[in-house]
Amino acid sequence: MSRRVVITGLGVCAPNGVGLTDFTKALTNGTSGIRFQSELERLNFGCQIAANPLVRDNILNEYFTPLQLRGLNASGIVYGVIAGMDAWTDAGLKPNATAEPYWDYGILFGTGILGVDKFREAILKIDDQNVRRLGSTSVLQTMASGISAYLGGNLGCGNQVTTNSSACTTGTEGVLMGYERISSGKAEVMLVGSCSDSGPYVWGGFDAMRILPRGYNDNPTEASRPMSASANGFVPGSGAGALVLESLESAQDRGAKIYAEVLGGEVNSGGQLGEGSMTAPNSTAVQRCIRNAVKNAGIKTEEIDVINGHLTATAKDSLEVANWSAALGRKGADFPYINSFKGMIGHCLAAAGSIECVGTILQFKEGAIFGNVNCEDVHPEITEIISETKIPRKTIAYHPKVIAKASFGFGDVNACVIFKVYGE
Repeated sequence: MSRRVVITGLGVCAPNGVGLTDFTKALTNGTSGIRFQSELERLNFGCQIAANPLVRDNILNEYFTPLQLRGLNASGIVYGVIAGMDAWTDAGLKPNATAEPYWDYGILFGTGILGVDKFREAILKIDDQNVRRLGSTSVLQTMASGISAYLGGNLGCGNQVTTNSSACTTGTEGVLMGYERISSGKAEVMLVGSCSDSGPYVWGGFDAMRILPRGYNDNPTEASRPMSASANGFVPGSGAGALVLESLESAQDRGAKIYAEVLGGEVNSGGQLGEGSMTAPNSTAVQRCIRNAVKNAGIKTEEIDVINGHLTATAKDSLEVANWSAALGRKGADFPYINSFKGMIGHCLAAAGSIECVGTILQFKEGAIFGNVNCEDVHPEITEIISETKIPRKTIAYHPKVIAKASFGFGDVNACVIFKVYGE
């Protein structure tokens, strides 16, 4: 049994826009959410810029009860609940107000590190022998599945409610996991997404590794430069993205709007063998992941119009483009259009895949390909493979039919999903 799966709702809490309207406008105009962070300067970070959503305190009451807000100190949960609840509303669904769970509705919401600030707060109180002052919410805010637990309770879902974690691949992997559950007939609706905390305790390790750009503290919006010859490391980010996946039958029965169809995809690992390592991709596995995604989606490589890559603004961007070209058997002017949103939102870590999936789907709705910010000087290794015309610097009008979105994460793990414009 294999059922068609469509996307009926989107939600986002991104560094350059909280909510679909602001996020769409930002992507269209090339607006950056990367900002100078005074706290990183105070802590003597080399890279003192980052990208985090600007969430107004006065909107939290729309998403959390007064009891939930008491002692809430986990930014990832805030971002995830906003994105998840917004996607649910956008799909025309309502929270469960009955005494019976929504047995056919589930949640799969991933994260990497959750509740770091709450962990720190707990450690300090325990060290000060004030363990009784931790409060009743410390466990919920620091367990990885805290985000899916919050959403599951808010929405009253009775199908699978769980959390996945695969580093930077988390969000894209989650889309495929939700797709498979619906396609196999185990659920009708799955809210999928991912979130990532903000702050120095999340970003500090990357700064210590010296893989973040240190020369842009005075001009942060120019720091993240995917596919650029002057790229000098990724900018850390945070936030959340969410998508409501639904069986086509359920969506049609509800009369729901449909953004796009999920055709399928692939997840795999390079095993940290060959050129693969904890931080570097095994190209054989990357290419295999892309090829199998195309095969599983039931399309041909030449049908792909657009690629939304992982493309983090590091030295590996050229290798990623080479892997796409080899996997698809396309190069030069025949290569699909390709873009990366990380020039505007930085690398949102575990939230990257879901935020970027939302942006990818919005290109169907807007009839556009969003531009590549800070890519004035395309890396020469990339232009040897593909035509520069396939790397739009600004948003262009275009009605894509098929878009491939991929994420490649720490641990040599890969995910590629294929989206298609919906047509009965």
